[in-house]
Amino acid sequence: MDKQSMLDWLDGQEKMLSDMARVIWEKPELAMEEVFASGLQRDALAAAGFRLREVPGVPTAFVAEYGSGRPVLGILGEYDALPDLSQQPGPERRALVEHGPGHGCGHNLLGTAGLGAAMALARAIGSGALAGTVRYYGCPAEETISGKTLMAKAHVFDDLDACVTWHPSSYTAPWANSMLANLSVRFRFKGIPAHAASAAELGRSALDAVELMNVGANYLREHVNEKVRMHYVTTNGGSVPNTVPEDAEVWYMVRAPKFEMVRDTFRRLKNIARGAAQMTETQLAEVRLESAAWEVLTNEVICGVLDRNMKAMGGPGFEEEDRRFAAEMVKTFGPGEQLKGFAPFFVPAELEGQGLFEGTADPVGRGVCIMASSDVGDVSWIAPLCQFGVSVWPLGIPTHTWRTTASTSSHLAMRGMLFAAKTMAATLYDLSADPALLGEAQAEFARATEKQKYVCALDEEI
Repeated sequence: MDKQSMLDWLDGQEKMLSDMARVIWEKPELAMEEVFASGLQRDALAAAGFRLREVPGVPTAFVAEYGSGRPVLGILGEYDALPDLSQQPGPERRALVEHGPGHGCGHNLLGTAGLGAAMALARAIGSGALAGTVRYYGCPAEETISGKTLMAKAHVFDDLDACVTWHPSSYTAPWANSMLANLSVRFRFKGIPAHAASAAELGRSALDAVELMNVGANYLREHVNEKVRMHYVTTNGGSVPNTVPEDAEVWYMVRAPKFEMVRDTFRRLKNIARGAAQMTETQLAEVRLESAAWEVLTNEVICGVLDRNMKAMGGPGFEEEDRRFAAEMVKTFGPGEQLKGFAPFFVPAELEGQGLFEGTADPVGRGVCIMASSDVGDVSWIAPLCQFGVSVWPLGIPTHTWRTTASTSSHLAMRGMLFAAKTMAATLYDLSADPALLGEAQAEFARATEKQKYVCALDEEI
């Protein structure tokens, strides 16, 4: 099976892939709860001859493998939804289930495209056209920036030779940018309860410790790199106001362009927490690391292969119904609102007023670290990796909104998803068929990681 025959086969799977993406959209599941989606994908891959294995401690993660030997080429998939984004299809805000979850980031499409690409490559390997192994990684909990980090802790990516993934977008282009490193941690304080009026002197308020910690953290902002981001929420502030709170907790996220900066900021936050406990004569009872992810390291060689394949195919091939859908969705924007959604995906301002980007653009974001995080970063420090975006919703629609959920079950979204599957399959086909090209990607990766080797944050004392 040559490359074009493989892509033609994928075209014939459009209905199967669209049906899978839609049924996952209809049954949205939050991070680490993706039992239906992961089970659906496992069954489909097993039926296609893939060998399946579990990931210890991560029930909704799995690895599906076809073929043997090297190169070992990986595709990352995701399938988790977001809370409070239930939405019916179409240009009117209306929940299917009040406060229910919804696919406001398009992960119903993300994983399904990866599954399709893996199946296509398996057919090429099975035909003898390619040598090596293809792996599809079913990755849960990207929205909590934790699934792939937990999988990295289990060492399931260690022997990869190269890896690709994508993300739904409003603009079709390879991504040459980086993304912020991230750390999520909870600080829990233990105090002494007492009646807040008649015996306040006997109490020691855990909530006071939380509030003093937050004051200290806000003063710390002046003395960290300007690109460091700290945000927090008090998850437990006590039960009733007339009792001195015995337990209180605050949850912090720290982001920065480099994980070393995140690590150092976290060290200083721990000192502030210890100081807050001393000032209030409470105990810092627990410092619990929820998740951590390194910044994304983009491989330029793979970026170039993605670019060539995307341009050779020309774009998703949208149809008239897709253009009508996009036009209706764009009408829901207020003045200037569409343009605000352009920056996260590097959409040129001159496209304002248009409904749909139908072509393919040059790689975007080179030298830029965007103000978002992803656990894809951990994988990118283990093996050569590049991501790309594909238009699956109208121009200007930002992620994590009702408009995104309304779009990610549309025919437009399915056309974009198929293009993503073909792009990944074609790119990994090229890397497998050309050992010199794969060698260039690996040599670039070796140079980029020569002075800093990946260590999973969940394995180290940070």
